[in-house]
Amino acid sequence: MGAGTVIIGAGHGAGQAAASLRQLGYKNPIILLGDEDYPPYQRPPLSKAWLAGEQSVQDILFKPEIFWEQNGIAIRTGCPVTAIDRSAREVVCADGTRLPWAHLVIATGGHARRLQCPGGDLPGVQVLRTLADATALSKAMQEGRRLVIVGGGYVGLEVAATARKRGLEVTVLEAEERVLARVAGEAVSRFFETLHRNHGVTIRTGALAQGFDGGTRLAGVRLDDGHVLPADLALVGIGLVPNDDLAAAAGLACDNGIVVDAYCRTEDPDIYAIGDVTRHPSALYGRSLRLESVHNALEQAKTAAMAIMGREKPYDQVPWFWSDQYDVKLQIAGISQGYDETLLRGTPENNSFAVFYFRKGALIACDAINAPPEYMAARMMIAQGKTPDRARLADPGVPMKEIMAGAS
Repeated sequence: MGAGTVIIGAGHGAGQAAASLRQLGYKNPIILLGDEDYPPYQRPPLSKAWLAGEQSVQDILFKPEIFWEQNGIAIRTGCPVTAIDRSAREVVCADGTRLPWAHLVIATGGHARRLQCPGGDLPGVQVLRTLADATALSKAMQEGRRLVIVGGGYVGLEVAATARKRGLEVTVLEAEERVLARVAGEAVSRFFETLHRNHGVTIRTGALAQGFDGGTRLAGVRLDDGHVLPADLALVGIGLVPNDDLAAAAGLACDNGIVVDAYCRTEDPDIYAIGDVTRHPSALYGRSLRLESVHNALEQAKTAAMAIMGREKPYDQVPWFWSDQYDVKLQIAGISQGYDETLLRGTPENNSFAVFYFRKGALIACDAINAPPEYMAARMMIAQGKTPDRARLADPGVPMKEIMAGAS
């Protein structure tokens, strides 16, 4: 039996890569090395059900723990990797252990970006990326406390919704002029601003946090205009930094993520990378993308496993994402960046509508709020390179099946 496959990381992508290899008939050893103290688990619930205290660790595990044993997959938790020795074809663990590999999969994800400002390390200032982060945040979220969220992205808004359900006073600070400004059009931003304000959240746009005040723990968040917002708790939700340092140190190409080809292969033919840490080519969008999504991690894991088994199949799927806030489900198909035209279908006031994004006349993305048919249709049309008739699309009385049938 050969050296086998070593997977650095123990998240969604790592777990799927190991499972896919076994499903494809891979017989050699598989070892997952995770720096957290848990086997692979699902991250999306951390800002929602887990934070609300509605789930246990068993509920969010990627697979039951017995799965790994039954499939001969070794998992070493609490085992950070400090180096990749390409010449020796070994990884070096923090405890000095060296593990050989025939194939290596890097699934190191990313870490929450922190504010580099005074008071950023005060107790009470938190980020949300890991199960440990979510557990600490959940314990701190006591009814009546004042929570200030720095960043009006998906994670910040999901936490705001969960915190309001738990009885906290919530303020969201967004440096841009609207929430979700980097990822959605104005109609979607305004809808979510109204939704949160109707649930008692204070939203301040064009507001830049410049520091955290307090003695032994957080007491307030200081803004760029000098105003201080009283706070018992603060969450910094300003994005993710890819953990590509190991790859870079090993001489692999990185560009805000590990550069891979359509088969998730790095410059080294025996080293693959998957998930949030990767930058991959997209024939669909004509450029390289780094995506932070469960779907991307799972599908890249399957792609890498297929390539390791000699069954190469290029990865170029329509990206999709989702967000749950209160009783609203947002489903996103495609990437809207670079759009030059939008079309609204439905009525935001009815809490069910969709915004379609176009670039140079072609459909590139859709944000669907409580509108599954629009989401599914958009996903299929984008994948097929088809664009719907605008007039029919704008009429909510025309079924999406008919619109899809007439798309060209």
